Amino acid sequence: METEKRTQKSAEQTVTRDLSEQIKEVTKESHVRAENTELMLSFQRGQVTLPQYKLLLCSLYEIYRALEEEMDRNSNHPAVAPIYFPAELARIKSIEKDLEYFYGPDWREKIVVPVATQRYSHRLRQIGKENPEFLVAHAYTRYLGDLSGGQVLGRIAQKSMGLKSGEGLSFFAFPGVSSPNLFKQLYRSRMNSVELTAEERNGVLEEAVRAFEFNIQVFDGLQKMLSVAGNQQRQSSTDSKAVHGKTLQILGTFSPMLRMVLGLFVALAAVVGLYAL
Repeated sequence: METEKRTQKSAEQTVTRDLSEQIKEVTKESHVRAENTELMLSFQRGQVTLPQYKLLLCSLYEIYRALEEEMDRNSNHPAVAPIYFPAELARIKSIEKDLEYFYGPDWREKIVVPVATQRYSHRLRQIGKENPEFLVAHAYTRYLGDLSGGQVLGRIAQKSMGLKSGEGLSFFAFPGVSSPNLFKQLYRSRMNSVELTAEERNGVLEEAVRAFEFNIQVFDGLQKMLSVAGNQQRQSSTDSKAVHGKTLQILGTFSPMLRMVLGLFVALAAVVGLYAL
């Protein structure tokens, strides 16, 4: 009997606690794992590379496009309306600006993302249609995470890649937020005011953990893409050197005059090949 009372009391305390505190608690372990992915460690060490950042922007574009389209579509939903701050938080236009800076005006044709990014985007669209209240978890983890670390990560990215102030770094800027700390307090207050049943609240907490897991998978997927691209580049360089060496060996078997003529043909072919790319 006493055990049942303690369990009931614990459940009541869980329901009455602030949602923001609960999300922070249940995602603590996942948060640490996300910070220790190779991509995030590169940021923390000030060693983020341009290929890493460009691929990250591609994934952020797909993720935020799905999130913000679903937030817009559900802006009048009772769970979404209190945390709907498009003027202050919307990221998609900023990311588009950065992508155009790095990839040019045809950047949409050059976007490449790992499968994990596609799964993340699909999940956002799914809950936008079926469980809009779950968007609270994703909006909180994404927006407040980027707002909290945006200034620091932006400076790290700028220094690591040697970028001029603001160029390619619009994602990290929140011009609609004059005081990040005060805004985060407002956001948490609004989120904590959302009325949820016990079942809905548990669903939001589970979705917050899932949001972190999606981010970890995206970070790992991006690193795998970079590793594959690096291996292919090294292999291509090795093959090119091998072919060049073989060509020199063959040329060595001919007379000096013939070697000179063949060498000119090889050089001409290389120049034509470069202009054809």
